[in-house]
Amino acid sequence: MSDLIHHVEAVRQRIAAAAHAAGRDARTIDLLAVSKTFPAEDVRAAYDAGQRAFGENYVQEAIAKIEALADLRAALEWHFIGPLQSNKTRPVAEHFDWVHSVDRLKIAQRLSEQRPDNLPPLNVCLQVNISGEASKSGVSMAEAVEVAQAIAALPKLRLRGLMAIPEPAGGIDEQRVPHRRLRELFERLRENGLPLDTLSMGMSSDLEAAVLEGATIVRVGTAIFGARDYSH
Repeated sequence: MSDLIHHVEAVRQRIAAAAHAAGRDARTIDLLAVSKTFPAEDVRAAYDAGQRAFGENYVQEAIAKIEALADLRAALEWHFIGPLQSNKTRPVAEHFDWVHSVDRLKIAQRLSEQRPDNLPPLNVCLQVNISGEASKSGVSMAEAVEVAQAIAALPKLRLRGLMAIPEPAGGIDEQRVPHRRLRELFERLRENGLPLDTLSMGMSSDLEAAVLEGATIVRVGTAIFGARDYSH
């Protein structure tokens, strides 16, 4: 597990270097460790390395992990970042602190209705299909403003910002283009009066480009936990 400590530190150094290049304070960029497919023990080891926010893609796997780490619940922040089906919104509303992958108004409405009264508002991001890929979830750029305003009006939710998963690109200049597009949309929404503060973008392979374009949360899995085995 000492490797994991080194990996977390290496990613934090990458974020700090990118922030310096962008003229930004690295403390304004949060690292979300994407722990999907990795066991609760790895999350605990990352916690021991100082990591507090964890991202999960699969509802049942995530709930089992949250329950296995119940002793750390007050210290950990759980983020749901995967595709969310209507029939899975209740456990997510009940167990998570954040949902990054709200890709349509119906999902937001269900999360709002199902968020328990005793919990604080659920932090959500609107997922935008920034590259226009048919295979990707997310609202289009054209409909983002209308959907964001509708989500912001829902009770028990707090619309924090935008999330995107751009299609892979080669060099850093190419990687920056879709991230810039998301930032410009984010700025437009803020100009329209929405008090947004979160740009969830950038992963292991492109976090530098995302930080240069204003990311406030980078979602990093492979560079922390290693390659995933999906065979199980």
